[in-house]
Amino acid sequence: MPASPLVERLSEPGRPTFSFEFFPPSDDAGVQQLIGTVDALGPLAPDWVSVTYGATGAARYKTFSAVGAIRGQTATPTMGHLTVAGQSTAEVRRALESYERLGVTHILALRGDPTYGERFAPHADGLRTGTDLVRLAKQSGDFTVGVAAFPDVHPDGSAELDARILLEKQEAGAEFAITQLFFSVDAYVALVDRFRALGGTMPIVAGIMPVTVPSQIERFAHLSGARMPAEVEATLRAAAEDRDRFRAVGIDLMTRLADDVLAAGAPGLQFFTLNRARATAEILARLRAMPVRTA
Repeated sequence: MPASPLVERLSEPGRPTFSFEFFPPSDDAGVQQLIGTVDALGPLAPDWVSVTYGATGAARYKTFSAVGAIRGQTATPTMGHLTVAGQSTAEVRRALESYERLGVTHILALRGDPTYGERFAPHADGLRTGTDLVRLAKQSGDFTVGVAAFPDVHPDGSAELDARILLEKQEAGAEFAITQLFFSVDAYVALVDRFRALGGTMPIVAGIMPVTVPSQIERFAHLSGARMPAEVEATLRAAAEDRDRFRAVGIDLMTRLADDVLAAGAPGLQFFTLNRARATAEILARLRAMPVRTA
């Protein structure tokens, strides 16, 4: 079967992809903000956009509603996230059917995280791992499947185990990976090197989170399971008393990280937008104005 256009784009040397991640809004005001963000980012011509998956039944419904709203707003390919956490296999199958009805053919297959501070426990009638979900998605329809990768070690594993699991996902049918947020180009390069040393070949897109407010310093440690590098955190904390200066410093740091990652060979960048357009648009505009360089 030929590769999807998205995977083909990721394989083109010298043409990194740019994509945007959104989350499903919780109310009508959030829906309007999301639509406005999608509209504002549209002129940047993303290669795809994606929507995260809700952890509860009601939140999952909002995911499908958000996907439908985005698909009504733009012709850009839309990727749906899907997790196994808290769901039976039958529920996962129904979610795949819902995506198929919406015309979504790209899935980001994830295990899903437990409540913070707890250990993951699979549903009694559900799948156990992200690898299981990759297999099910590939068996359930004509889906192109991506998975998560971890530049900072997954809390439940080790660097070596993370690389082996990523390879297992590729062998199960995954065709690309997108990293969790990170703040060190060396961490991204080390992840790719470990994966390639095991024989892994699929492209690994770098996930970038714009930093614009001081509260994100602590929040990122919660989201990614790892703190920022000491020098990055110190630079941001030094600007924390001045909101405008902090934002400018954060945009500078993330632009530099994105440029370094592309120079190191990343096939693309995915921006975690938090359903806001301005910071992502600024970083991407700066990147596109920079001369192409290599590491």
